[in-house]
Amino acid sequence: MKPLEDSGGHERPLLSVVDDDESIRESLPGLIKEFGFAARAFSSAEEFLSSGAVAETSCLILDVSMPGMSGPELQQELKRRGDEVPVIFITAQKDERIRARVLEQGAAGFLLKPFSDAALLSAIKTALQAI
Repeated sequence: MKPLEDSGGHERPLLSVVDDDESIRESLPGLIKEFGFAARAFSSAEEFLSSGAVAETSCLILDVSMPGMSGPELQQELKRRGDEVPVIFITAQKDERIRARVLEQGAAGFLLKPFSDAALLSAIKTALQAI
C-alpha cells in the first residue's frame, strides 16, 4: 500500500469507501479528507476490485449489505488474493452474528449507521495502526 502525496508533497493514506448508498459515497469522502486522508468512493465491491485502487488502499470502509458481492464476501476475496487491507464495516443492520463473524475474520472495526465523526476517526486510527 502506497500513501498518496498531497499538493504539499506530504504522503496521505488512501481510504476507500465501498457502499451502494449514494449519500454515503458523497458524504464520507469529504469527511475523510477533513480528517487529513485521501479518499475514493466506489458503488460496489466489483467496482472497487476492478479499479486498481486495491494496492493503494490503506484502509477500506465497507458496507455489509450490497447488491452483488457483499462486504463480507469482498473481505474474503481480498484475503484470498493476499491483499491484507484493514477493513471497517459500516451497516444499518444491527445483526450481532454478522458483527461477530466479520470481526473474527479480521475486520478492524464495525460501525452502525448513523455513526459519529469521532467513532469513524477512532476506527480509522485503529485500522491504520494494524498496518
